[in-house]
Amino acid sequence: MTAISVRGAVKRFGSAAAVDDVTLDIANGEFVALLGASGCGKTTLLRLIAGFETLTEGAIRFGDRLVAGEGAHVPPEKRNVAIVFQSYALWPHMNVAENVGYALRVRGLSKAERDGKVGEALEAVELSGFEDRRPADLSGGQRQRVALARCLAMNPDVILLDEPLANLDVHLRASMEETFRAFHERTGATMVYVTHDQAEAMAMADRIAVMEKGRILQVADPATLYAEPSGERVARFVGNGRVVGCTVLGMAEGGRYRVSLFGGDALVRAGAQAPASGEARLAVKPEGLAIGTEGFPARVRKAVFKGAHTLYEVEPDAAPGLLLPVPDTRRLAIGEVVRVAVRDAWLMPAEHGASGLAEAA
Repeated sequence: MTAISVRGAVKRFGSAAAVDDVTLDIANGEFVALLGASGCGKTTLLRLIAGFETLTEGAIRFGDRLVAGEGAHVPPEKRNVAIVFQSYALWPHMNVAENVGYALRVRGLSKAERDGKVGEALEAVELSGFEDRRPADLSGGQRQRVALARCLAMNPDVILLDEPLANLDVHLRASMEETFRAFHERTGATMVYVTHDQAEAMAMADRIAVMEKGRILQVADPATLYAEPSGERVARFVGNGRVVGCTVLGMAEGGRYRVSLFGGDALVRAGAQAPASGEARLAVKPEGLAIGTEGFPARVRKAVFKGAHTLYEVEPDAAPGLLLPVPDTRRLAIGEVVRVAVRDAWLMPAEHGASGLAEAA
């Protein structure tokens, strides 16, 4: 069952379209991340779903219920959505229990009912015993858990999260990612999560919608998005890799394609729209490259120690100025000549306007 259906959504501010013809279906109980750089329109799309912004064009439905567009606009308080903000949005003068139960009190629930729901919600986010504390006495991660508990207590149809981990340090982010995953598994809630951090989206979401300039470029599960980007713009944004030019020589066994790049040949995976011959673009990730006795000649230009391995950046002889990231456990000297084999890569058709031999992904 579809929980949220967005059809042809457009939101203009003056002549600029912050959201531009977006269509997206989110299933009941699904965790979907809206991923993109600052200014791509992801937060505006979230605010349209919440009801904080009105549509310029298009329609939004919750199940079969029209909540926006076609002459309708249901206000946020009547959409039964809960929102977790980057700033937590907790009342500083209220304790934890009062913050979690505030919306329930507004709805007119009795104290006994409120206490029961507040207790269940705090237990779900592992904050039982914190009822009497003030927000100022909590860590950033604990405040975010209180905001989650407030959502859970409301029993909303949809939970919207706007960059909720942006204010936390690295260690707290990792802990809260696990909290969000457990929260989703436990509640089965429909969740829409806005972030510019692809690691967050990959770690938590069932599907990810990559946005750029108000449009959705691709919607896919994390593994597909990472390994099979729909085009060059997605490949540049997702993963620590590169998009390079290549020449397609033809199909090979196993459904792969043989390509030529940097003076060497390689077998690569390909999408349905990949060209059978001629010039094309190739998405290459660090783990798809290997330093060894085969492949194209290159020279080591940079090295960053990562613990279990070193991430080298190598410059192909055939592409001066281009640096490709390659992990390896050996210790190589800066300036050392090596050979680099392409073990895995994803072939894409060249997009309109793409130029140059290679671009950072």
